[in-house]
Amino acid sequence: MKNIAALQKVVTDLLPDGEPSAAELDAIDVEMPLILAEVELLDAQIITLDRTPNELDARRIRRARRKVLKARRALTNLTAAPGTTGVGA
Repeated sequence: MKNIAALQKVVTDLLPDGEPSAAELDAIDVEMPLILAEVELLDAQIITLDRTPNELDARRIRRARRKVLKARRALTNLTAAPGTTGVGA
């Protein structure tokens, strides 16, 4: 039997410590309102999976979608470069 060996250098031998950097944590903090809004929308959609959505469910989903859009707009406005109009940028 022949031994089969990798012909390429091992990639996983020098893994980082696995902890997020301070910059990554700051980015998560900035995006947290959007993340929470998306989780709320997902929760509202999951509720309707096993039954026919009623008017309350429809309102809950609409409200969650509006919250996601509002959070996305706020994040986009926050991260937009100064001096740009946002149109076509």
